[in-house]
Amino acid sequence: MKDSNQAHWETVYATKTPNEVSWTQDTPQTSLDFINSFGLSKSAQIIDIGGGDSKLVDCLLDQGFVNITVLDISAKALDKAKQRLGAKSKQVNWVVSDITTFKPDRTFDIWHDRATFHFLTSPEQISTYMEIAEKAVSGFLSIGTFSDNGPEKCSGLEIKQYNEDSITTVFNKGFEKIRCITENHKTPFNSIQNFVFCSFKRQ
Repeated sequence: MKDSNQAHWETVYATKTPNEVSWTQDTPQTSLDFINSFGLSKSAQIIDIGGGDSKLVDCLLDQGFVNITVLDISAKALDKAKQRLGAKSKQVNWVVSDITTFKPDRTFDIWHDRATFHFLTSPEQISTYMEIAEKAVSGFLSIGTFSDNGPEKCSGLEIKQYNEDSITTVFNKGFEKIRCITENHKTPFNSIQNFVFCSFKRQ
């Protein structure tokens, strides 16, 4: 990912409302189910990779989690989330960074990524992501990407599709698969996107 990618996402978040982008969810239930399945305490260190202005952080705060980091390449996206949360936003650690240049200052019990990983299309980008995750994750990883029955592009950008076997292969160096599911996501404009979600435990 380069500066042009950051400019792309800043433009997306500056010009489109949540109802005009495909990834919007009123309640990110699948993500919440995976996070809660790990059975960790409310003090668990959680990071949402590519969280943008997702409402996952709202839901985690409502559930009582107190150590939440949200990372996104777009400062505008995080500003939208902060404005929505108001005073609650001060309870969250906000990080503006390309995931492939992220330098974590802590380790995380839960690493959550819904629809960021599939934007990494080169072996170098994927390898860099894995190196960062292996250093930063002490507990669990939850990841959702477009499946091989899903879209081939998102927001005008090429993506890399996965299925249970291929995503498990990518993560098997440092992580042990717990479970995978596929799910149809209904976009705000009533199209269907098929995702594969998997959870892993750090080895």
